[in-house]
Amino acid sequence: MLNKKDQRLRRSRQTRARIAVQRVARLTVFRSNLHIYASVISDCGTKVLASASTSEKEVREQLGAAKGGNVSAAQIVGKRIAEKAKAAGIEKVAFDRSGFAYHGRVKALAEAAREAGLQF
Repeated sequence: MLNKKDQRLRRSRQTRARIAVQRVARLTVFRSNLHIYASVISDCGTKVLASASTSEKEVREQLGAAKGGNVSAAQIVGKRIAEKAKAAGIEKVAFDRSGFAYHGRVKALAEAAREAGLQF
């Protein structure tokens, strides 16, 4: 019997196999109860090209007293990762939700990154 984490990891492996065939950088998302993390990983999967999270000092200052585990925090991180990726010269990525449902914080991060000019 698979537990919740194992089920998520199984789903993420299927997604990563599909993305690997595309030969394009991937925007990965990880969410914990308190924070959300996003990073752009090179098409060969060996190098992190850009990253953003709610644990960064600048993002925590923007959030103020609010926590990093909500939709508004995810939108800030989405916008920030798009800006950093574009600064690194990346326009097109594949969205890797790491087995998480495309809903709530994960969806908010993806839509904010799209609005900031990242294509996927």
